[in-house]
This record gives sequence, C-alpha cells and structure tokens, in this order.
Amino acid sequence: MGVVDEAEPMKKTMIRVREFDVARDLRAVEELERLCQVGLSGDQGSDDPAADHDGGAEKKRRRRRTSGKTKKRGMSLYVEQIGDPFARVRHAPDHVMLVAEYGEEEEVVGVIKACTRLVSRGRKRQSFSSSKQFVKVACLLGLRVSPSHRRLGIATELVRRAESWCAARGAAYATMATTESNAASLALFAGRFAYAPFRRPVFLGHPVHRHRARVPRAHRVLRLPPPLAVAAYAALLPPSAAEFLPADLPALLYHKLTLGTYLAIERGGPEDPARPQSFALLSVWDATRSLRLRVGGAPTLLRASLAAARALDRHAPWLQVPSVPDIFRPFGTYLMYGLRMSGPEGPALLRSLCRHAHNVARKNPACAVLAADLGPEDPAAAVVPHWTKFSCDEDVWCIKKLGATADGNAAGDDTEEDWTTSPGPGVLFVDPREF
Repeated sequence: MGVVDEAEPMKKTMIRVREFDVARDLRAVEELERLCQVGLSGDQGSDDPAADHDGGAEKKRRRRRTSGKTKKRGMSLYVEQIGDPFARVRHAPDHVMLVAEYGEEEEVVGVIKACTRLVSRGRKRQSFSSSKQFVKVACLLGLRVSPSHRRLGIATELVRRAESWCAARGAAYATMATTESNAASLALFAGRFAYAPFRRPVFLGHPVHRHRARVPRAHRVLRLPPPLAVAAYAALLPPSAAEFLPADLPALLYHKLTLGTYLAIERGGPEDPARPQSFALLSVWDATRSLRLRVGGAPTLLRASLAAARALDRHAPWLQVPSVPDIFRPFGTYLMYGLRMSGPEGPALLRSLCRHAHNVARKNPACAVLAADLGPEDPAAAVVPHWTKFSCDEDVWCIKKLGATADGNAAGDDTEEDWTTSPGPGVLFVDPREF
C-alpha cells in the first residue's frame, strides 16, 4: 500500500486566493514587491519559480558575462512598477489582481495580475474573415511570492486561479513573459502548466543625451493627430501584418500617455517620380509615470568614467560630448511602439523618427532611456539606434491553449489553425500599456 503524503492537502488548505482589495491589501502588496527585489543581481531568488517570472514587467534582468574562464556577476537592468498597481492591466475591460493568503494569520504572501484582450494573430490566409483576425488572449503577469513562503505551492495556486478566471471570460489562449536565463520560471510554466516558448522580442534601448539629435533636412517629420494616426495604422499595419496588435488600438493612440504619433517623409517627395514613396511611422509612450528602471552591478571604473563624461558635458557643452545620464539611480523611459517603414528611404526615415523621438524625450528630465520592443525578424529591429548595454535579447514569450474543443482547437478560437505552433509574420506589436 502506498504512502499518502498528507502535507500537500494541508498546504493547499492553508492557501487562500482572493481578489485584491485596495484598502486592505495595497500596503502588503507594496511590501511584497519590495521583498522580491532583494538579491536580483545574481542567481539568488532563482530557486523559486515565482521569484521573477515576469520578464517584461516589474523586473527585467539581463546578465552580461565577462570572457575568460572565471565568470563574474554582470550588469543587470531592473524595472520596477510604480503608482497604480493595476496600471498594466487596467486598459483591458476584464482584468484582475489576485492575492494569496497563507496560514491562520491570513498574511498576503503572493500576488498575480491577469487580463483578457482581443489581439491579432497575424494570419495572411484569405479564407479568414476580418472578424477572425482577432482572438481573445489572457495575459498573466506580475507573479510574486514572498521569499519566506516559497516552495509551498503558492505560485502554482495563483497561476491556476488566474487561468481559470481568464478562461471563464472566454480567453482562448494564455500568455506569459520570462527570460531565457530564468530556468525556474520556465520550469513552472513550461513544465507544470504546459506553456510553450512562442516568440522572442528584443528590447532595444538608447540613452537620452542632453544635446539634440540631428534630423536630416531632407526628411520631414509630421505629428499626426489621433484621428489621422488611427487611419494611418489601419492602412499601414492591418491585423494580418502583425501579431498581438490590440483591437483597441484607437484607444491606445488616443491615450494621454501616447505623446504623439509621428510620420516621416522625404521633403518634396522622391526625386524620381517612378520611385515608390518612402515613409516611416511610430508612436511614443511616456512610461516615466509607471516605471522606474535602474542598472545594477556596474564596475566602479565605469561609474566614474560616466560621471566624468557628464561633468565635462555640463562645463563644456560646446564639445557635444554624448554623456550618458545617471542610470545607476532610478530613471524613467519613453517607449516607441508601432514602428513601420516602407520604400527605399524607409530605413533612413525611421532612423530620423527615432532621433525625433529622442528630442521629444530629452525635454523630460525624468526620461533617461528611449526604448522599443520588437520582433527579431522585424526589419525595424535592424534600424532602431540602440546601445548594447541598454538592450536585451533574452525575453521569451510563452503561450498555451486555455481548454480545447472536441476538434483540438482552443476554446474561443473558431479557426483550424493552432496559433501555438504557427509561424509568425515577423512583426510583434508590443503594447506599451503592458510593459
């Protein structure tokens, strides 16, 4: 006769998952976030899947290794959410934050956020109608478990309840984000919950300098009002051309944190009338109100050299020294999204738009980095100016079906194609509201 482990049922009965209550739980969740930021610059915390699963959320970490036989701790990029705890999911009509209580004291020891939204699958087959271009997808993010309560099944219970909440609201698929080096997170989601690695966006960052970036006189940059921005994206970025394009894109373009949508064209048009018209398009999102970034683990010599460059730039601005802001203290960022280009001059025009976005960002003292999240096969990824030290290619998006119909398709997805195994169009739309 087998031995029954009575500890597991006992653990589950001591875990209670419920919806977040601002008056009751805000202080506890803020403290939980603070505790989960401890020891993130090394391998600490990786013994628990809930320590840092969310690669595009409250914490992004990129490890840089030195060459040679001896491995040293490298620099890490931390991203911390500030302000509204619902900021990254509030835009979705269906969103929730769940907290986990443990023990008789009913102490809040875990938290997870989830939302469902309609996004494009990027299908190009003519047989799909426009109504089938979008599918309801669940987004799980911000999973945290107190360091003193790990390996008790709390993360598992939070994920299970979040998935059930999203499935009950018609989500056909669930997605989550992590990093390639986060083996514990992948073990939890890919192992226990059968998520599959799906897409790998690249994070491209560039410091915001004190000096204006030069935009060529041959390029003209136009700021599109929201109605024209909506029309431009409808024509230049249809649902068939990108994955995860939100069905509520107009709401994003009208959002107060979208500082502008910009179109770059050749001044006077192409010299050769027979040559196709070139253009570039992007939008800028102000993330300084919801995110704080910080670089940790930098060598003392690097800190000193960057501080010296800033001092030189302040005292001799005519030298145009490309000094780097103080990135070793918390700083903000602007995010570029919806990057598109076309025509022979498209790449050059997109670079000009990035320079223009830099000039917009430099007006805000809180902004130190201008960044974009793109698919690695997106042609724009090879054009966007970036510094390696501010960039990351370790992000991994994972996906799974939330329930299946009798024919094996995801519930809520009435097409024959399985999105989890289908090749993508190469263009990923990363919604800045969920960054």
